[in-house]
Amino acid sequence: MNLKFREPSHETRMALSNAYKCHDDGSHIEEAENKISLKTSHNHVKLVNSGNSAILACLNSINSLILIPDQGGWHGFRQMAKFLNKEFMEFKTNRGLINVDYLDDAIKNLDENSYPKGAILLTSFAGYTAEQPIKEISKFADENDLLLIEDASGGILDNKKRLGNGKYSDVILCSTGSPKIINLGYGGFISTNNQEIFEESKLLLKTFSLNSQMAKGLITEVDHGERYFKIATKSCKYLKKNLKSVIHEDKRGINIVISTDEAKKLAINLRSKFNINGSFITKCPNYNRIKEKAVAVEIKNLNPQDLGRENLDHIIETILDLI
Repeated sequence: MNLKFREPSHETRMALSNAYKCHDDGSHIEEAENKISLKTSHNHVKLVNSGNSAILACLNSINSLILIPDQGGWHGFRQMAKFLNKEFMEFKTNRGLINVDYLDDAIKNLDENSYPKGAILLTSFAGYTAEQPIKEISKFADENDLLLIEDASGGILDNKKRLGNGKYSDVILCSTGSPKIINLGYGGFISTNNQEIFEESKLLLKTFSLNSQMAKGLITEVDHGERYFKIATKSCKYLKKNLKSVIHEDKRGINIVISTDEAKKLAINLRSKFNINGSFITKCPNYNRIKEKAVAVEIKNLNPQDLGRENLDHIIETILDLI
């Protein structure tokens, strides 16, 4: 079965090509930041050269305890907190999915005299497979003087407006590298109403800046990202409905995670069945997905043309034959 690893759209590639041929007056940066601002409902946006740069610049501005989920997030959260010598603590989740009761236990360790008392750093989806209850988490954060930081690389441009929404998250971080929802192949951004986040990391943001030509491509790719998010979540819903042993089967996501005692064997067999020029199968335990034996099938990594019903049925048949 031939599947294609997701690439930036043809229109984006053309926009990038034209931008690099023309004189750069820097105007595309402001235009791109304004377009992102409209999507996140935040007043301030800064483009950066990668999602990790966005995380690093944001965490640099945090001077209180950073709460990180015990699985289903991004391993870079811990790495960058350690690099910056920031205090952080993992809190319990339900296979990556956050329950505010677990957060209530975690905040007992916070300093009552600091403001904000702490920061919650999470991804829009637990392991890309289960939508986090951002609205409930946001309410909890507001009530407890916590800063909510959402890595929305997988949840930006949510058609239901629950993820990547500045109404709920104080800071939104996003990678626009490959293969993300905004699939520029490079770059990222920070979005917030709190301009102090930028002031505290002014030097880093200058170092991590995105050039105007890439910003031109970003302007175009945002429109494709909106359509892709709907296709990916709809495809995963169909797959979850028709497969067995799916973790968080009733949750919206952009990949599927299948529980199995023979994760290594299943991962090897699936990789041999799917001829794809990029990562499509993730073996677990894996902090970025789930810390138990399982295999993640990264639907988010496929081109939209490959997510038609015929291909999805073929994926289902192949998996069912192997588990």
